[in-house]
Amino acid sequence: MDYLYYLFVVFGFLAVVLFLEGVYLAWNAASGPEAKRIARRLQAMSAGGATTQSSTLAKQRLLAKTPAMERLLLRIPRIHHLDRLLLQSGLELHVAGFIGISLLMALGGALFAIFLGLSILVSVAITIGLGIIPWFYVVNAKRKRMDTIEQQLPDALDLMARAMLAGHAFPSALQMVGEEMPQPVAGEFHIVFDEINYGISIQDALTNLATRIPSTDLRYFVISVLIQRETGGNLAELLGNISALIRARLKLLGTVRVLSAEGVLSAKILTALPFVLAFAINALNPGFLKQLWTDPMGIKLVGVALGLMVLGVFWMWRVIKIRI
Repeated sequence: MDYLYYLFVVFGFLAVVLFLEGVYLAWNAASGPEAKRIARRLQAMSAGGATTQSSTLAKQRLLAKTPAMERLLLRIPRIHHLDRLLLQSGLELHVAGFIGISLLMALGGALFAIFLGLSILVSVAITIGLGIIPWFYVVNAKRKRMDTIEQQLPDALDLMARAMLAGHAFPSALQMVGEEMPQPVAGEFHIVFDEINYGISIQDALTNLATRIPSTDLRYFVISVLIQRETGGNLAELLGNISALIRARLKLLGTVRVLSAEGVLSAKILTALPFVLAFAINALNPGFLKQLWTDPMGIKLVGVALGLMVLGVFWMWRVIKIRI
């Protein structure tokens, strides 16, 4: 009897383990890292904007997960610009999800303003401010991703040049970059390799790459490859020269950023100083600044001051923004 009990326990343990293993394998096949990576590559295939007939071989990137929402979003003018922004940011987010998050944050801001009993002008400002936070987040994610790609691009071009010097073809060099380089540049070059394998021409695949990545350095690479395919020449040497040029530009850009760091810090301090000072004054003497939002003239003065601050921030941003 004891042996049957122990045997039952052992089989029960094995059944639980096998059940958990089956659940894990099913989840990994549907939503695991490899499945997500393949889905991202397939969805990003045609987001570059190629219009040739061969581009229909690639899977179309969806704006929403439901057909009804997809048809509704397609009626919005220039909705694909937002979709391209989300693609360039590298975020796993559809247009419908982004719009939903923005609307939820705006609704939360409106309910919060109504709960506090604020004025209509302040309520609208809070609603709009919270509603555009996701857009700023996506733009910031795109900027960081583009900066990372520009930093990785010289190494990717050097790898392609060495591969071609070793006798590999251009598509094989693209595949090597996609397999050996870190993300996100590896994923972008692997998409180009997959598009070429699916029958899209090299010109269209590289054009899609330049559209997905709005980088001047990458466009130099694309234009150079396309010209070389028309006129001939040593592509490996050309890629090496472009890589050296990009490294020199990044070095000069780093020097400029160091020299302009003082101006950037001054701009941030001057932008935050009025708000910090107003908060400190209000904390020390709560009734001192009350006239600014209770009196109509005070509200107008605050509006004028905020408008001048926005103009000053834009002016300082243009002064310290230097393109190399």
